Amino acid sequence: MRVSRSWWVALLWLIWPVVVHAVPIPEDTAQLILVTSADWRATTGRLQRYERSGVTWKPVGDPWPIVLGSGGLGWGQGLAAPAAGGPTKREGDGRSPAGVYRLNETYGYSSAPPPGTAVTYRALTAADRCVDDPQAREYNRIVSIGPDRPETWSSAEVMRRDDELYRWVIVVAHNSDPPRPAGGSCIFLHVWAGAASPTAGCTAMARERIETLLSWLRPEAEPVIVQLPEAVYKVLRSGWGLP
Repeated sequence: MRVSRSWWVALLWLIWPVVVHAVPIPEDTAQLILVTSADWRATTGRLQRYERSGVTWKPVGDPWPIVLGSGGLGWGQGLAAPAAGGPTKREGDGRSPAGVYRLNETYGYSSAPPPGTAVTYRALTAADRCVDDPQAREYNRIVSIGPDRPETWSSAEVMRRDDELYRWVIVVAHNSDPPRPAGGSCIFLHVWAGAASPTAGCTAMARERIETLLSWLRPEAEPVIVQLPEAVYKVLRSGWGLP
């Protein structure tokens, strides 16, 4: 019997949550940031915070607008295995990583973080770089240059910028354990240049919003961020245990 291609596509979407991965949200995670966009190519979306009590996710506050990379979204390397049905993130493609990711350390221009911040914070200096050279040993790492650590890579991002975009930075643990060459690097949550200005692959928002995140996040809650196109989120929601 000949089966139409559309039937197989429908079946794939039906079984995708089961085949792709076990539930990627860690059991001890009690804080979750959900970012959704209209589709894979969209450069804008919305962010909603959640907290988990038992097995129930409850929204925290109202959703707010964010901007994504100029290339939209693409499956990255994190807690959830990349799946069919969308592009794969690569170095320099302008895509923000789709999937599930832990949130690591935080950085900023100020000597101290916003009041109430409990996550690890370090003030950036003029010597700090995020290495985006796929051939470098320090690829996808934030390092400080100096007499004992010269710049041996061909490309790196200056973290203490001349603008306000990195006033506050939350590191997204994409392609980090260990980094895969050319898999994508230097992925952050940071301050946006405006509601219509996409990023190079990060997720950005108004300054007051990221300050809210910094004061809300608790390290003992093992927070994660989930980024998905809306249609993919609806398919994976149940299988992944999403809000």
